[in-house]
Amino acid sequence: MESTYNKKNLKKRHIFIVSDATGSTCEMVVKAALSQFKTTNIILHTMRYVLTESEVKEVVAEAMVVDGIIAYTLVSPELCDIMNDEGRKSAVPTIDVLGPLLSRFTDYLEISPMAIPGLFKHLDKAYFQRIECIDFAVKHDDGRKIEDVAKAELVLVGPSRTSKTPISIYLAYRDYLVANVPIIQGIEPPTELFEIDPKNVIGLFVSPNRLKTIREVRATRYPHIDLSEYINLGNIQLEITRCMKLYIKHKWNIVDVTAKSIEEAATEIMRLFGKRKVDNTLLSDRY
Repeated sequence: MESTYNKKNLKKRHIFIVSDATGSTCEMVVKAALSQFKTTNIILHTMRYVLTESEVKEVVAEAMVVDGIIAYTLVSPELCDIMNDEGRKSAVPTIDVLGPLLSRFTDYLEISPMAIPGLFKHLDKAYFQRIECIDFAVKHDDGRKIEDVAKAELVLVGPSRTSKTPISIYLAYRDYLVANVPIIQGIEPPTELFEIDPKNVIGLFVSPNRLKTIREVRATRYPHIDLSEYINLGNIQLEITRCMKLYIKHKWNIVDVTAKSIEEAATEIMRLFGKRKVDNTLLSDRY
């Protein structure tokens, strides 16, 4: 016999996606959040072009009947207030997907949002391009999928703890296709690195003393692992020397990140290559 607990879990959950435009932004956020939950008992109701008080009340009433929850993107403050008030009266949870973001931007920019329904749909293409770049950076982090490294616009190389990953993610957010490959002492770099345009490769440099300090901080997180060679200054000096010889030999760009923040290092790299053109074929072919 099936337990009461399992029966409860099989209850259908209703989520209402409400928007004053197409609802694509709200639907995208909801689905991204739902991907973190292992359930197939979700029913999505997309309510588009909700523009009046009566339409808001109808949605809340419908959600109340099925014990649902409402996620909404309404740029009109008046409609947002009505949604919240009606939700409270009917005991229907409501989530303002854009409200907190718009509120923080209003404070920071010291201007009010334009409150134009559907304005966000114009960002869809740029948004998906950025997501693709970030996905590329994650999949090609730390030497993974090295066989695809030639597809990257930029390839960061360097020894451990030279900020390859955070710089890659920052550049990806700025719409660059980025991969990063570690240079490991005692191990030959992958041959794929030498087959791509050297202008696309950036060798990261950190002063040995600074790198020692950074690695010592990391070593404290693993007290049960012997990392004495990893943080030994002499070994680090040898690593850096080997990397620099490699950079110079293959005519790779060199960026000193010793005293730079992630943003500063990424900006220097972007200046080396200039802004990526909108019609970059690595992305435009897919749209």
